[in-house]
Amino acid sequence: MPAENYRPLVFAHRGGADALPEHTLGAYLRALEEGADGLECDVRLTRDGHLVCVHDGRLERTSNGRGRVSAKTLADLETLNFGSWHPGYPAEEELPVLSRLLTLERLLEALLSSGRRVRLLIETKHPSRYGAEVERRLVRMLRHYGLADPKPDDLVQVTVMSFAALALRRIRAQAPGVPRVFLMEFVPPGLGRGRLPFGAHAAGPGVEVIRARPGLLPAIRAAGHQTYVWTVNEPADLELVLAHRVDGVITDRPRFVLDQLGGV
Repeated sequence: MPAENYRPLVFAHRGGADALPEHTLGAYLRALEEGADGLECDVRLTRDGHLVCVHDGRLERTSNGRGRVSAKTLADLETLNFGSWHPGYPAEEELPVLSRLLTLERLLEALLSSGRRVRLLIETKHPSRYGAEVERRLVRMLRHYGLADPKPDDLVQVTVMSFAALALRRIRAQAPGVPRVFLMEFVPPGLGRGRLPFGAHAAGPGVEVIRARPGLLPAIRAAGHQTYVWTVNEPADLELVLAHRVDGVITDRPRFVLDQLGGV
């Protein structure tokens, strides 16, 4: 367990997808009730230009629909059940909050009305048939809600993440005040020494990358960058990232991580 006053931020990955269906409002609200410091969501663009919180490019895994998210309109997606596939979904109850498609707009409105401070990590998914339009729509929405130019007293603080360095450069150009995290499932050439692509403030390596490259996090920290590690679900993984004193822990099991941190 880390010493003194160190305590990383705990983010509910896709709302804390272990307990309830991922990317549903019910999952996000539960994570907030459990005390998560922040939330993580993925966004994709629908055919008619709406940002929706869906991880996969296709619908089959997390809904009763078929086909690509990007080929559907919002109205198409609103007819689908995004919850009943998950073991945490109560089969004998009708709970729209656990089955309804979640748009980024609905999520932001829920967080802004919650009355508590919360960090929101938004991952833009690429490649996308809509390319730069994903980031343009995202920045437009952040401006609409007053979140594109962050201030210290804002209750909701947004950070944009992506595996695509170009996506982060687009955010930097359009909303330079919004923090940006470069996600990594492997270490690109040149980054092993702690360097990040132009446009990134922080690194977001997967926990398996940390195990394979034990010198990566020390190099990133030495270069002055923050680190947010995903997806930390097991005790051994949590012990590893805490030993490296990471800034953020992204997990499907926020309650588990919070319990392990205890009063730290």
